Amino acid sequence: MPKILIIRFSSIGDIVLASPVFRCLKLQVPGCELHFVTKINFKAVTVHNPYIDRFFYYNHNMDDLLQTLKEQEYDYVIDLHANFRSIKICRALQKKTYRIRKLSIEKFLLTQFNINIMPKRHITLRSLDTVAELGVKDDGQGLDYFITEDEKIKEKDIPHAHLAGYIALVIGASYATKKLPVSKLRELCTKINHPIILIGGKEDIAAGSQVAAIDDVKIYNACGKFSLNESADLVRRARLVISHDTGLQYIACAFKKPLLAIWGATTPALQVEPYYGSSFIPGNSMYENILTGISCQPCSKYGTDTCPLEHFNCMYKQNIDTIVKKIEIKLSQTPNNGWIA
Repeated sequence: MPKILIIRFSSIGDIVLASPVFRCLKLQVPGCELHFVTKINFKAVTVHNPYIDRFFYYNHNMDDLLQTLKEQEYDYVIDLHANFRSIKICRALQKKTYRIRKLSIEKFLLTQFNINIMPKRHITLRSLDTVAELGVKDDGQGLDYFITEDEKIKEKDIPHAHLAGYIALVIGASYATKKLPVSKLRELCTKINHPIILIGGKEDIAAGSQVAAIDDVKIYNACGKFSLNESADLVRRARLVISHDTGLQYIACAFKKPLLAIWGATTPALQVEPYYGSSFIPGNSMYENILTGISCQPCSKYGTDTCPLEHFNCMYKQNIDTIVKKIEIKLSQTPNNGWIA
């Protein structure tokens, strides 16, 4: 009955992309006890995961955290972050450790010189590779995300006009160069002839208001109005999800939602494209990556606050008419079941 610690401090998307590790370990290693350590501000991402037995949270308290973890007497440590903090924990625990390949050199070459020697293996599968020596294999079921009944959106929480089905447009992202500019969002929403719910955090309220001003009946600005898990439920109930490179993109994959992924400073070539699992029959037809394909894309692993070349063509040159056509095709392939329970 091995006791196993998994480390992944951030971010929302990276934790969701690693979620098959929890499931496959728990279901394939008899009697294992799984503990997980992450940053306190990412608690909501995994707190309801039934495959994790105990949680620990880093909140600028490394000394206390190390002492607590040492008391657990782990058999194995799975380091899915491979940064300074996670390596410090591994060294302090002095237990058998399996660490993900971070591919820093490969990512540097891709983002700085457009030289792509990235292995053709998705980050989720590379995360699973870390536990292969424990006899764990990919079960093909894709990503997990769990929310409770009391975090689900009530019908009264959104406009009545959207209960018959809506498009979830995730306008937020961690960095500005991963977001469509407001002018492009406004153009997109003008040309979409379906109800839209804008999803983002408090920092996206102003942008959402500018976009919703086009048509406040067709477009509902939900930015800043709901928690992460409530926003995840809006994604779960959507007929189609359009998203930047951000955590809710991968949450959409966990809920097996049709998806258009819009890429700016980053790229799916970093092996972080939408992921549904090999056993999910529709496979790659569930999503489409939207890129301009310009020579300076990607320019960053994570995104930046401003375009390094000051033109931001990776987003300003997005062809909105083409995106709208792709939306119509996806909707034609997706039955409209209205409000999903």
